[in-house]
Amino acid sequence: MSPSDRRKNNGMSQLDRRKSDDRRKSRRYPLSLEIEWENYHGRRPGSLSDISEDGCFVLSEVDVSDGELVRVFIPLTDGMKVEFLGQVANYVYEIGFGVNFISLTDGQREFLASFVELYGGDVPPA
Repeated sequence: MSPSDRRKNNGMSQLDRRKSDDRRKSRRYPLSLEIEWENYHGRRPGSLSDISEDGCFVLSEVDVSDGELVRVFIPLTDGMKVEFLGQVANYVYEIGFGVNFISLTDGQREFLASFVELYGGDVPPA
């Protein structure tokens, strides 16, 4: 039995449902952080369960669609929030959705690099 077959047979936690195009480019680091996110229905609460310099996973029971544009608001210690535009890459019913960040400014890239280093330890240079 191949490693791929074993992953399929070992339960849902090991199963990779993403198409090969949706594979992550950067390592994601686990964290638990209350955030807000927004789509065309308005702003909603959620939690980040992981983050990378390219995207994140938002825990939220609200329905979204793959490909939908969303905004993710990451809180700062001073009460301000950093806003990121992203596209839903992988929606998991009643759990949440993966977001690929798009149109990042240099300032947003620097923030993400520092944020990922803070929450994920040493991050290899880009």
